[in-house]
Amino acid sequence: MTSFEIHKVGGRIGAEITGLDLAGPLDDATVGALNDALLAHKALFFRGQELDDQGQVRFAGRFGALTTAHPTVPSLVGNPNVLPVDGEEGRANRWHTDVTFVRTPPKASTLRSLVVPPYGGNTLIANAQSAYQDLPEALREFADRLWAEHTNDYDYAEGKPLDEAAAERRRVFTARRYRTAHPVVRVHPETGERGLFIGGFADRIVGLPGDASRDLLRTLQAYVTRPENVVRWRWAVGDVVLFDNRATQHYAPDDYDELPRRLHRVTVAGDVPVAVSGEASYLIEGDEAAHYTS
Repeated sequence: MTSFEIHKVGGRIGAEITGLDLAGPLDDATVGALNDALLAHKALFFRGQELDDQGQVRFAGRFGALTTAHPTVPSLVGNPNVLPVDGEEGRANRWHTDVTFVRTPPKASTLRSLVVPPYGGNTLIANAQSAYQDLPEALREFADRLWAEHTNDYDYAEGKPLDEAAAERRRVFTARRYRTAHPVVRVHPETGERGLFIGGFADRIVGLPGDASRDLLRTLQAYVTRPENVVRWRWAVGDVVLFDNRATQHYAPDDYDELPRRLHRVTVAGDVPVAVSGEASYLIEGDEAAHYTS
Protein backbone atom coordinates (compact mmCIF):
# COMPACT_ATOMS: atom_id res chain seq x y z
CA MET A 1 0.00 0.00 0.00
CA THR A 2 1.19 3.50 -0.79
CA SER A 3 1.73 5.27 2.51
CA PHE A 4 -0.04 8.53 3.30
CA GLU A 5 -0.76 10.63 6.34
CA ILE A 6 -4.13 11.77 7.74
CA HIS A 7 -4.32 15.15 9.46
CA LYS A 8 -7.64 16.05 11.05
CA VAL A 9 -8.97 19.46 10.05
CA GLY A 10 -11.86 19.56 12.53
CA GLY A 11 -12.96 17.61 15.56
CA ARG A 12 -16.10 16.22 13.94
CA ILE A 13 -15.43 16.38 10.21
CA GLY A 14 -12.63 16.69 7.74
CA ALA A 15 -9.08 15.41 7.25
CA GLU A 16 -6.27 16.48 4.95
CA ILE A 17 -4.43 13.65 3.21
CA THR A 18 -0.74 14.13 2.46
CA GLY A 19 1.79 11.93 0.71
CA LEU A 20 -0.37 10.84 -2.24
CA ASP A 21 -0.15 11.78 -5.91
CA LEU A 22 -3.66 11.24 -7.22
CA ALA A 23 -2.45 11.44 -10.82
CA GLY A 24 -0.54 8.20 -10.36
CA PRO A 25 -1.95 4.68 -9.99
CA LEU A 26 -3.55 3.84 -6.65
CA ASP A 27 -3.52 0.20 -5.59
CA ASP A 28 -6.54 -1.49 -4.05
CA ALA A 29 -5.13 -1.37 -0.52
CA THR A 30 -4.58 2.39 -0.76
CA VAL A 31 -8.08 2.96 -2.12
CA GLY A 32 -9.50 0.80 0.69
CA ALA A 33 -7.61 2.83 3.29
CA LEU A 34 -8.87 6.07 1.72
CA ASN A 35 -12.43 4.76 1.81
CA ASP A 36 -11.99 3.92 5.50
CA ALA A 37 -10.72 7.47 6.08
CA LEU A 38 -13.71 8.85 4.18
CA LEU A 39 -16.12 6.91 6.36
CA ALA A 40 -14.37 8.16 9.49
CA HIS A 41 -13.89 11.81 8.53
CA LYS A 42 -16.71 12.34 5.95
CA ALA A 43 -14.59 14.75 3.86
CA LEU A 44 -11.00 14.32 2.62
CA PHE A 45 -8.84 17.16 1.28
CA PHE A 46 -5.84 16.81 -1.05
CA ARG A 47 -3.65 19.86 -1.72
CA GLY A 48 -1.67 20.62 -4.86
CA GLN A 49 -2.72 17.77 -7.13
CA GLU A 50 -1.87 17.88 -10.83
CA LEU A 51 -4.99 16.25 -12.23
CA ASP A 52 -6.75 16.82 -15.52
CA ASP A 53 -10.37 15.83 -16.18
CA GLN A 54 -9.43 12.28 -17.16
CA GLY A 55 -7.35 11.97 -13.98
CA GLN A 56 -10.24 13.15 -11.84
CA VAL A 57 -12.58 10.68 -13.53
CA ARG A 58 -10.05 7.90 -12.96
CA PHE A 59 -9.61 8.82 -9.29
CA ALA A 60 -13.35 9.05 -8.59
CA GLY A 61 -13.92 5.78 -10.43
CA ARG A 62 -11.73 3.92 -7.93
CA PHE A 63 -14.57 4.34 -5.40
CA GLY A 64 -17.31 2.87 -7.57
CA ALA A 65 -19.24 3.27 -10.79
CA LEU A 66 -19.65 6.88 -11.84
CA THR A 67 -22.77 8.85 -12.57
CA THR A 68 -23.02 11.05 -15.61
CA ALA A 69 -22.53 14.72 -14.78
CA HIS A 70 -26.09 15.56 -13.70
CA PRO A 71 -29.68 14.41 -14.34
CA THR A 72 -30.60 17.63 -16.16
CA VAL A 73 -27.60 19.97 -16.46
CA PRO A 74 -25.21 19.42 -19.41
CA SER A 75 -21.79 17.91 -18.80
CA LEU A 76 -18.44 19.30 -19.82
CA VAL A 77 -18.19 19.04 -23.60
CA GLY A 78 -16.58 15.73 -24.48
CA ASN A 79 -16.68 14.30 -20.96
CA PRO A 80 -20.08 12.98 -19.82
CA ASN A 81 -18.93 12.42 -16.21
CA VAL A 82 -17.70 15.95 -15.50
CA LEU A 83 -19.97 18.76 -14.31
CA PRO A 84 -18.50 22.29 -14.53
CA VAL A 85 -19.26 24.29 -11.37
CA ASP A 86 -18.77 27.83 -12.60
CA GLY A 87 -19.58 30.92 -10.55
CA GLU A 88 -20.40 32.78 -13.74
CA GLU A 89 -23.10 30.24 -14.57
CA GLY A 90 -24.88 30.33 -11.20
CA ARG A 91 -24.02 29.88 -7.56
CA ALA A 92 -25.34 27.12 -5.25
CA ASN A 93 -25.64 29.49 -2.33
CA ARG A 94 -27.47 27.15 0.06
CA TRP A 95 -26.90 23.98 2.07
CA HIS A 96 -27.61 20.79 0.13
CA THR A 97 -26.65 17.18 -0.47
CA ASP A 98 -25.97 16.42 -4.12
CA VAL A 99 -28.90 15.28 -6.28
CA THR A 100 -31.17 13.98 -3.52
CA PHE A 101 -34.20 14.52 -5.73
CA VAL A 102 -33.53 11.19 -7.52
CA ARG A 103 -34.07 7.79 -5.94
CA THR A 104 -30.36 6.89 -5.94
CA PRO A 105 -28.35 9.97 -4.92
CA PRO A 106 -24.56 9.78 -5.32
CA LYS A 107 -22.38 7.87 -2.88
CA ALA A 108 -19.62 10.46 -3.00
CA SER A 109 -18.57 13.59 -4.85
CA THR A 110 -15.18 14.84 -5.93
CA LEU A 111 -14.44 18.51 -6.55
CA ARG A 112 -11.28 19.82 -8.24
CA SER A 113 -10.36 23.50 -8.32
CA LEU A 114 -9.32 25.12 -11.59
CA VAL A 115 -9.86 28.83 -10.88
CA VAL A 116 -10.23 30.26 -7.37
CA PRO A 117 -10.84 33.84 -6.25
CA PRO A 118 -8.27 35.61 -4.05
CA TYR A 119 -10.85 35.82 -1.27
CA GLY A 120 -14.12 34.04 -0.48
CA GLY A 121 -15.36 31.12 -2.56
CA ASN A 122 -14.69 28.55 0.19
CA THR A 123 -16.66 25.32 0.47
CA LEU A 124 -18.35 24.40 3.76
CA ILE A 125 -19.13 20.75 4.49
CA ALA A 126 -21.30 19.60 7.41
CA ASN A 127 -21.47 16.26 9.21
CA ALA A 128 -25.13 15.18 9.16
CA GLN A 129 -24.41 12.12 11.32
CA SER A 130 -23.02 14.07 14.27
CA ALA A 131 -25.99 16.43 13.80
CA TYR A 132 -28.31 13.47 14.32
CA GLN A 133 -26.45 12.53 17.51
CA ASP A 134 -26.90 16.12 18.73
CA LEU A 135 -30.69 15.88 18.59
CA PRO A 136 -32.51 15.50 21.91
CA GLU A 137 -33.60 11.89 22.36
CA ALA A 138 -37.31 12.62 21.84
CA LEU A 139 -36.56 14.52 18.63
CA ARG A 140 -34.29 11.72 17.37
CA GLU A 141 -37.03 9.15 17.93
CA PHE A 142 -39.52 11.39 16.11
CA ALA A 143 -37.12 12.03 13.21
CA ASP A 144 -36.51 8.28 12.84
CA ARG A 145 -40.10 7.91 11.63
CA LEU A 146 -40.24 10.91 9.28
CA TRP A 147 -40.01 11.05 5.50
CA ALA A 148 -39.34 14.09 3.34
CA GLU A 149 -40.08 14.81 -0.30
CA HIS A 150 -37.05 16.03 -2.26
CA THR A 151 -37.45 17.79 -5.61
CA ASN A 152 -35.46 19.72 -8.19
CA ASP A 153 -38.50 21.93 -8.80
CA TYR A 154 -38.05 24.37 -5.97
CA ASP A 155 -37.78 28.12 -5.57
CA TYR A 156 -34.05 28.42 -5.16
CA ALA A 157 -34.28 32.18 -5.65
CA GLU A 158 -36.60 32.18 -2.60
CA GLY A 159 -39.21 34.47 -4.08
CA LYS A 160 -36.79 36.92 -5.68
CA PRO A 161 -37.32 37.84 -9.34
CA LEU A 162 -34.99 35.99 -11.74
CA ASP A 163 -33.04 37.73 -14.46
CA GLU A 164 -33.02 36.20 -17.92
CA ALA A 165 -29.88 34.12 -17.36
CA ALA A 166 -31.10 32.78 -14.01
CA ALA A 167 -34.50 31.94 -15.48
CA GLU A 168 -32.80 29.95 -18.26
CA ARG A 169 -30.67 28.06 -15.72
CA ARG A 170 -33.80 27.19 -13.78
CA ARG A 171 -35.50 26.01 -16.97
CA VAL A 172 -32.58 23.66 -17.70
CA PHE A 173 -32.40 22.45 -14.08
CA THR A 174 -36.10 21.52 -14.07
CA ALA A 175 -36.28 20.23 -17.66
CA ARG A 176 -36.96 16.82 -16.13
CA ARG A 177 -38.86 17.06 -12.88
CA TYR A 178 -38.18 14.71 -10.02
CA ARG A 179 -39.83 14.22 -6.65
CA THR A 180 -38.64 11.43 -4.35
CA ALA A 181 -39.51 10.51 -0.77
CA HIS A 182 -36.45 9.80 1.36
CA PRO A 183 -36.22 8.96 5.07
CA VAL A 184 -35.31 12.00 7.16
CA VAL A 185 -32.91 9.69 9.01
CA ARG A 186 -30.82 7.56 6.68
CA VAL A 187 -28.91 4.45 7.75
CA HIS A 188 -25.46 4.51 6.17
CA PRO A 189 -25.03 1.40 4.00
CA GLU A 190 -21.37 0.84 4.97
CA THR A 191 -21.22 1.82 8.64
CA GLY A 192 -24.80 1.48 9.88
CA GLU A 193 -24.58 5.00 11.36
CA ARG A 194 -27.69 7.17 11.31
CA GLY A 195 -27.66 10.66 9.88
CA LEU A 196 -30.06 13.42 8.91
CA PHE A 197 -30.80 13.25 5.19
CA ILE A 198 -32.42 16.57 4.33
CA GLY A 199 -30.82 19.72 2.85
CA GLY A 200 -31.83 22.18 0.16
CA PHE A 201 -33.80 19.79 -2.05
CA ALA A 202 -35.97 18.61 0.87
CA ASP A 203 -39.23 20.39 0.10
CA ARG A 204 -41.67 19.11 2.72
CA ILE A 205 -42.23 16.50 5.42
CA VAL A 206 -44.62 13.78 4.28
CA GLY A 207 -47.95 14.02 6.11
CA LEU A 208 -47.44 17.49 7.62
CA PRO A 209 -49.06 20.75 6.51
CA GLY A 210 -46.87 23.40 4.91
CA ASP A 211 -46.06 25.62 7.90
CA ALA A 212 -45.39 22.74 10.28
CA SER A 213 -43.30 21.00 7.63
CA ARG A 214 -41.11 24.05 6.99
CA ASP A 215 -40.66 24.73 10.71
CA LEU A 216 -39.59 21.15 11.40
CA LEU A 217 -37.15 21.10 8.48
CA ARG A 218 -35.63 24.37 9.70
CA THR A 219 -35.27 22.95 13.21
CA LEU A 220 -33.51 19.81 12.00
CA GLN A 221 -31.36 21.73 9.52
CA ALA A 222 -30.13 24.03 12.30
CA TYR A 223 -28.47 21.01 13.96
CA VAL A 224 -26.66 20.09 10.72
CA THR A 225 -25.16 23.55 10.31
CA ARG A 226 -23.99 24.06 13.89
CA PRO A 227 -20.41 25.39 13.71
CA GLU A 228 -18.98 22.33 15.47
CA ASN A 229 -20.39 20.12 12.70
CA VAL A 230 -18.92 22.18 9.85
CA VAL A 231 -15.50 22.33 8.19
CA ARG A 232 -14.52 25.21 5.88
CA TRP A 233 -12.07 24.56 3.05
CA ARG A 234 -10.19 27.47 1.51
CA TRP A 235 -9.40 26.48 -2.06
CA ALA A 236 -6.08 26.73 -3.87
CA VAL A 237 -5.68 25.79 -7.51
CA GLY A 238 -5.14 22.05 -7.83
CA ASP A 239 -6.95 21.02 -4.65
CA VAL A 240 -9.20 17.96 -4.71
CA VAL A 241 -11.98 17.28 -2.20
CA LEU A 242 -13.74 13.94 -1.74
CA PHE A 243 -16.81 13.86 0.50
CA ASP A 244 -19.36 11.22 1.51
CA ASN A 245 -22.63 12.41 0.02
CA ARG A 246 -24.58 9.98 2.22
CA ALA A 247 -23.44 11.63 5.45
CA THR A 248 -22.86 15.30 4.64
CA GLN A 249 -24.25 18.55 3.30
CA HIS A 250 -22.20 21.29 1.65
CA TYR A 251 -22.50 24.96 0.83
CA ALA A 252 -20.52 27.43 -1.30
CA PRO A 253 -21.17 30.95 0.02
CA ASP A 254 -21.62 33.64 -2.62
CA ASP A 255 -19.02 35.93 -1.05
CA TYR A 256 -16.47 36.51 -3.81
CA ASP A 257 -18.07 39.45 -5.63
CA GLU A 258 -17.89 39.13 -9.43
CA LEU A 259 -14.60 37.22 -9.38
CA PRO A 260 -14.23 33.96 -11.34
CA ARG A 261 -14.45 30.61 -9.58
CA ARG A 262 -14.47 27.29 -11.41
CA LEU A 263 -14.46 23.73 -10.11
CA HIS A 264 -15.13 20.41 -11.82
CA ARG A 265 -17.30 17.80 -10.13
CA VAL A 266 -17.32 14.03 -10.69
CA THR A 267 -19.71 11.88 -8.64
CA VAL A 268 -19.75 8.21 -7.65
CA ALA A 269 -23.07 6.41 -8.07
CA GLY A 270 -24.94 5.52 -4.90
CA ASP A 271 -27.67 3.22 -3.73
CA VAL A 272 -31.26 3.69 -2.59
CA PRO A 273 -31.43 5.27 0.91
CA VAL A 274 -32.90 3.11 3.65
CA ALA A 275 -34.76 4.24 6.77
CA VAL A 276 -34.34 3.03 10.34
CA SER A 277 -37.39 0.83 9.69
CA GLY A 278 -35.69 -0.82 6.71
CA GLU A 279 -37.99 0.84 4.18
CA ALA A 280 -36.39 2.22 1.02
CA SER A 281 -36.89 5.56 -0.70
CA TYR A 282 -39.56 5.73 -3.39
CA LEU A 283 -40.37 7.85 -6.43
CA ILE A 284 -43.31 10.22 -6.46
CA GLU A 285 -42.68 11.99 -9.77
CA GLY A 286 -40.19 11.41 -12.56
CA ASP A 287 -38.27 8.30 -13.58
CA GLU A 288 -35.41 6.19 -12.19
CA ALA A 289 -32.86 8.56 -13.80
CA ALA A 290 -31.21 5.62 -15.54
CA HIS A 291 -29.42 8.08 -17.84
CA TYR A 292 -27.72 9.52 -14.73
CA THR A 293 -27.01 6.83 -12.16
CA SER A 294 -25.50 3.39 -12.44
